[in-house]
Amino acid sequence: MSAIESVLLRRLQTVYVGPAPEGAAPWGDASGGTAPEGDRTTAGPGLRRLESELLDRGCTLSPGLYAALAALPSGELPATHARLVGLADELLGSDRTHVPLLRRFPGVVPHSTERLYTDRVFAHLLQQPDQPCVLCGEQRTVFPVSPCAHLVCRLCWDGADYAGCPLCHRRIDSADPFLRPVRAVGAAKAPSKGPLRLLRHGTDPAADALPVLQALLTQSTPLSPQDREDLTVLLAVAPADPGLLPEHIPVRETKALVLGTLLPGAPDRAALLGRLDTATDVLRLLAVLSGGEAGLDPLPRFAGPGRPLRRELLGVLDALPTEYLVEDVLRHPTAWKRAAETLHPFEQHGRHPRAALAFAVLRGTTVTPGTPLGAALLETAAAHPDAVRVEGSRIRPATWAGRLEQALADGDAGAAAALAGQRPGELVRRLDHLLRLHTGPELVPALEKALERGLPKAGAGPLLSALGALRVRAEDRRGSRRVFFPAGQVASAQSVTEVRPPLPERLVAAVVALLEAEVLRRLAAAGAEAGPYDLAVLDSALADLTVPFGERTAAKALVAVPRGSVQTLPEGEVLRLFLHWTEPEGMRTDLDLSVAFFDADWNFTGLCDYTNLVHGPDRGAVHSGDLTSAPAPLGATEYVDLDLAALAAHGDVYAVPLVFSFNNVPFEELTDAFAGFMALPVDGPRDASYDPRTVRQRFDLTGRSRVCMPMVVDLTARRALWTDVHLPPSGGYQSVRSHADELAVVASDLWESFGSGTRTSLWDLTVWRAAARTREVAVVRRAALPGLLDELWLYRAGDGEPVAAFAARIAALEPPQERRPRTDADTEAAEVAAGKRVFLALVHASVAPHGASGTAFRLFPGPAEPAGTLALVSAGELVSELG
Repeated sequence: MSAIESVLLRRLQTVYVGPAPEGAAPWGDASGGTAPEGDRTTAGPGLRRLESELLDRGCTLSPGLYAALAALPSGELPATHARLVGLADELLGSDRTHVPLLRRFPGVVPHSTERLYTDRVFAHLLQQPDQPCVLCGEQRTVFPVSPCAHLVCRLCWDGADYAGCPLCHRRIDSADPFLRPVRAVGAAKAPSKGPLRLLRHGTDPAADALPVLQALLTQSTPLSPQDREDLTVLLAVAPADPGLLPEHIPVRETKALVLGTLLPGAPDRAALLGRLDTATDVLRLLAVLSGGEAGLDPLPRFAGPGRPLRRELLGVLDALPTEYLVEDVLRHPTAWKRAAETLHPFEQHGRHPRAALAFAVLRGTTVTPGTPLGAALLETAAAHPDAVRVEGSRIRPATWAGRLEQALADGDAGAAAALAGQRPGELVRRLDHLLRLHTGPELVPALEKALERGLPKAGAGPLLSALGALRVRAEDRRGSRRVFFPAGQVASAQSVTEVRPPLPERLVAAVVALLEAEVLRRLAAAGAEAGPYDLAVLDSALADLTVPFGERTAAKALVAVPRGSVQTLPEGEVLRLFLHWTEPEGMRTDLDLSVAFFDADWNFTGLCDYTNLVHGPDRGAVHSGDLTSAPAPLGATEYVDLDLAALAAHGDVYAVPLVFSFNNVPFEELTDAFAGFMALPVDGPRDASYDPRTVRQRFDLTGRSRVCMPMVVDLTARRALWTDVHLPPSGGYQSVRSHADELAVVASDLWESFGSGTRTSLWDLTVWRAAARTREVAVVRRAALPGLLDELWLYRAGDGEPVAAFAARIAALEPPQERRPRTDADTEAAEVAAGKRVFLALVHASVAPHGASGTAFRLFPGPAEPAGTLALVSAGELVSELG
C-alpha cells in the first residue's frame, strides 16, 4: 500500500482501481509493471466478500467504484481486495492484532483487584520449583512461562484468560503451552452499528492530489503534524514544477517545508529562494535541509549547505531591511548561533555587510575599528541608526519591539497604538493590552486609525482569536481561570487566575464591530470571485466546535476535531477506550490507560486503572488488565469500558482518561502507539475484539510527551470535550490516585476555559460566510434535549439589510421568517436545497441535497455524504478564505 493512497483515502475517501496511468506503477506496487490479463467478470462471490469486509470496517462502495471493481479481470480482484481492506484497516487501527491481558475481557475481570494482587504477590515471592502451588496446594501444576520464567500454576491461572504472565503481566511467547485457545461462549455478537464512509472511485492520484496540495499550501493557519506529513507525501507525487506553487504561501513553516523539499533537485534555485522574505524563513529552510522541523522544535544539528547555496542564503539575508533582520535574528538566538557555524557570515562581510552586522549584534562581537571587519561593521551600523546603536566596543539592538514595550510600560495609549500599527500581526495580538491603556469608553483615534489600516493585513488566525477573546471582555470574570497553550512540540496547558478588570462595554463593542466587519469584508471578497450561493444550510451544533487553533501540536487523528470542541457522544451506553503500542526491540515499555472520575464539584470519586480494574458497584468502568511489555509483532492493547448510565447513577459526573508511560519512555521512541474510543451497542454480549466499525476516534501518541489527556467526558450530559493536551511527567500523573487533586484542577480549568465563549466557533465562522455570500440561510436547529424534535429554521435577508445585521440575527438564533418542525429536519433541509448552489456546513454528514452543487463542510462521516458535485472543504480551508 502506498502512502499517497492512504492520504487520499483519509482526505477524499477515494480509492484507485483499474489500470494505473501510463508510466505509473499499479496501485500499491512501487515496482512498476502491468496488471495481468484475464477474463472480465461481473459481480460475483469475490466482490460480495470484499463489499462485506469493507462494510464491517464502516466503508461502503459508491456506484462508480462498484462498477470498476466488477469490471476487474478475475485474477486481479484478490490483490485489490487485500489492498482496499488493508487501507481501511490502516485508517481505523485494525491492521494490528489487538489482544489485551485478559483475553476474555470484560467477562473474566475480577471485581476485587486487591484479591488478585495478593495472589500475584504470594505466588511471585513464595512459589518454588518442584513444589506444590502456594495458592491451591496442588502438585505438578506449576511450570515457568516464557520469557519471564515466573512459576505459574495452571489450575489457579487459566491460560485461556491471559495473554501475558499472570504475575508480572509481560507478554508470553505465543508458543508457550500455558496459553490455551479462547472458546467462544454465550450468544453471538450483535451486528455493529456506526457511520459509513462512502468510498469513491479515483483514476489518477496525481491529479487528485493537486487540489489537496493547493489547499494545504494556501491554508492560512499552521499545519498539524498530520497535514505536514501529508504535504510531504503529496509533494512527492505532484509534478516537479515550481510554477505550480501558489504565488503566496501564507504560513512560513509550510513555505520552508515546501522549499526544503523542492530545493535540492531544483534546476533554478533563484525562483525558490526569492520566496524567502524574512530571516526566520532562511533559518526554517536551513532546519528542513538539515532534516529537522520547520517549526524549529527541536533544533536539528545544522548541516553545511554547500558554498554556492551558503552565499545565496547570505545574499537573501543581506537584502532584507536591516531593522527586521536584526529583530528576526534576535528572536531565535540559539538557533542562529548554531546556524552561523555553517554560514560563516564574517568571511564575506564586504559582500554581505548587513548580514554580518546582524550576527555581530547576535554574538555580542567585540568591534575593533582598526580591523577590516570592525571598520565595516561600524560603517554599516552608522548607516542604520533605526536598527542598532554602538555602545563602546559592542553593537547593540535598537528594535521596534523595545520601543513598543516602553510605550506600553509608560501607559501611552496613542504612542503604543501608533507603533503597534506598523506591524498588523502584533497589533491584533496586543489588542487587549492596548485597550487596557484606555481611560474611557471611547476608542483613541490613534488605535482606531491603526486598526483601519492594519486589520486588512492581519493574519486570519490572530484575527479570529482576537475576535473570540475580546467579545467577552466587557464581562467581569475576575477569579475565573484563563488557560494558555505555550509553543512546543506537543500541546501543554498552563492556567492562571483572571485578574484583568473588565473593559468598558462601548469600547469592546466598537472594536468587535471593526473585527467582524473585516471578517465579513474578506469573506465577501472571496465570494465575489466564486459567485454567490442560492442557499446556505447550517447546523446549529457547530456552536460546539471551535475554529482550529494551535494546529502545530494537534494529534494525528482519524477525525481532525479542533481542540476545545465538544462532541455529543455516540448512541449506546458503552464507550470503549483503547490503547495500543509496540515497543522497540530491546526496550521494554509499559504504557497505561487510566480513567479518573469526579463529581460535579470536581471531587475525586474513584478510578479505573491497573490498580483498580473495576469501578462502581454496577461495574460501570472495567479495565482489561495491565500489560507491562509490548514486543513485536503483537504489541500490547488495553481497554477500558465505560457504561455511561451506570457511572452517572453511581454519582460520577466527569471522567478524565489518561494515557501515560509508566517507565517514562517518550511516545516518540515507540515503534507504534495510538489510542481512541469506540461506541459499543448497549445490548448484546461484548468481548475483547477490536471492531473497526465501532471506532469513532483514533489518534497517534507522538512527541517527547509521556502523559496525554485526550478528552474530558461529561457523563450526565453525554458530551466529551476534546482537549488533546499533554501533561508534564514531573507532575506525578503516572500515579493517578495520588495526584487526583492536581488532575482535577487541570481538567476543570480546561472545561471552564473552553466553555467560557472566548474562542471563535465554527458556527460563528460559517454564519459569517453564509451571510456574506447568500441572502437565504436554512438552519437545522438541533433539539436542546433528547426526545425533542429538530427543526428547520429559514432566514431571509430583508431589503437593504446589512450583512452584519443579517449575520447577527442568524448567530443569535433569533426567530426566523419560517419555522418547519418535522420528524426529520435533515431530510427537510435536503429537499429545500435540492438542485441549488449551496453551502453546507454540518457536524455530521446528514444532509444530501439531490442535484445540488457548491461547497460542503462536515466534520464526521454520516449517512448522507456530500455528492461529488459538492466540493468538500476542511475547517482549515474555511479559515484560509480569510487570507
